[in-house]
Amino acid sequence: MSGKIAFETRCLSSLAKVFPDASLAPDERFGTGTALRGEFYSFQVAYRAPDLTRAARVRVKVAAPGLEGKIVVKAVGLAPSALPCYGDPDEGILRGVPGLYPDPLLPLGRDDTIKAPPRQWRSLWIEIAVGSDTRAGAHAIEIAFVSEDGDALGHEVFALEVVPAELPEQQLIHTEWLHADCLATEYGVDIFGERHWALIESYVGTAAAHGMNMLLTPLFTPPLDTAIGGERPTVQLIDVRLDGEAYRFGFDKLTRWIELGLRKGIRYFEFSHLFTQWGAKHAPKIEALAEGVPVKLFGWHTDAAGEPYRRFLEAFLPELVDYIRDRGLQDRVYFHVSDEPHEADVESYRAAAAIMRKHLPGFPIIDALSDFAFYELGLVGQPIPANDRIDPFLAAGVPDLWTYYCCAQYKDVANRFFDMPSARSRILGLQLYKYGIKGFLHWGFNFWYAQYSERPIRPFEVTDADGAFPSGDAFLVYPGREGEDPIESIRIKVVREALQDLRALRLLETLAGREAATALMEGGLEEPLTFAAYPRDADWLLRKRERINQAIRDFNR
Repeated sequence: MSGKIAFETRCLSSLAKVFPDASLAPDERFGTGTALRGEFYSFQVAYRAPDLTRAARVRVKVAAPGLEGKIVVKAVGLAPSALPCYGDPDEGILRGVPGLYPDPLLPLGRDDTIKAPPRQWRSLWIEIAVGSDTRAGAHAIEIAFVSEDGDALGHEVFALEVVPAELPEQQLIHTEWLHADCLATEYGVDIFGERHWALIESYVGTAAAHGMNMLLTPLFTPPLDTAIGGERPTVQLIDVRLDGEAYRFGFDKLTRWIELGLRKGIRYFEFSHLFTQWGAKHAPKIEALAEGVPVKLFGWHTDAAGEPYRRFLEAFLPELVDYIRDRGLQDRVYFHVSDEPHEADVESYRAAAAIMRKHLPGFPIIDALSDFAFYELGLVGQPIPANDRIDPFLAAGVPDLWTYYCCAQYKDVANRFFDMPSARSRILGLQLYKYGIKGFLHWGFNFWYAQYSERPIRPFEVTDADGAFPSGDAFLVYPGREGEDPIESIRIKVVREALQDLRALRLLETLAGREAATALMEGGLEEPLTFAAYPRDADWLLRKRERINQAIRDFNR
């Protein structure tokens, strides 16, 4: 590259989404912020070379005295979306049309370089890990852009103030379902071979680092998003051997799974569903060795209420309970019956739940379901309603309530689709605090199949489960190179920011009381915050978090 090129830069908040074909508003700038110790703080630096006709390689330099080794810079990449939203979205979306959306966070090139495309806005994601030992007070973070010839092209300085208070440990139980079969399929490795275990460890580590402290644990192949009569690859942690008419069970792989999770920061384990999705009418796929030969014991051909599967569970569940108690895991495990049953499935769910309650006294059984009848009839002690169907459960005072969202929650409430503003995802933290929600569930940490698991997809090319769900619903991470961590997304960072907001409010509560913390959170609103009524403005959310931090700082003086 010869001659100095024109280069524009702009500091933006983590809630901005920078599109290559859109202009930034003249007043869209964000250059200061505060963070608590123990928090990950992020902002963006947008850049553009308006006069280029060819892409130019540019080096990125970071200078931040006092924060050495605590800053990670990623390039915000673009991901295609053929289905950014359903055909009847609300007004809280960004574009509503197919195209390229900012989402994957990609490593910089060799020597910390990026390619600046001609006449397009792009952005860098800057993340600061504020440690317990980070000096309180002001820190200047300089991001400089330098040409291949050494010319200074532009720079931005972000002012971060570290508040001398520690973000408390997360109390919320948070699960985003890890699909172990998708890892094996994407990377072409043997299930539960050593390469697969290494991948599982890497992905679990990334999940835990972003506030996910519960891990879906496939006792048997999870009967989730599977076409009736279809199969997903077998991911079964429990070894089953058929010895005449008796069952023998091996728990070695389950032990390795749990030890891996604990080592990476997981606190809770949710055992996969023991009955099929959407009604509990069949058994999950369960394989066994019979005289040394692999056989399929149960699956779609199995009547969930039939004697063979009932006898299997009567043999298996007591041994599993003994295993749990022997290892002191009683307070760390949760069970599922069937995912997302509907009111028409009450009787089949009732029969399945009765079997489990008989053998699992005292253990929590949780399921994503939004028909209040299941709770009203006493069929599930711990319902998980969707955030757009939660009001009857709140009105009934259901204790220790959880919530979730998925593809169906696209009107009014929080969600994480590509086509939604990031503030619509981050508001969840305040909502969880307002209602004292105990847990949050989502089904897609890395679902890299088409709907119903009919075939694999390429996650960097297909982001909507082959036209089934709005882009962003099915996964939070993209596959990285084997031996490296997964590629994270803007959305997984914003989900973590929501959880940090929740933790900050809980810290303020310990200092000022819940009433005062709630009053500060809702201060200035014309109506109380709910899951459907909340400010849509990113600036409001950013300012609110700053006021929370200021209140915490004032108590610590």
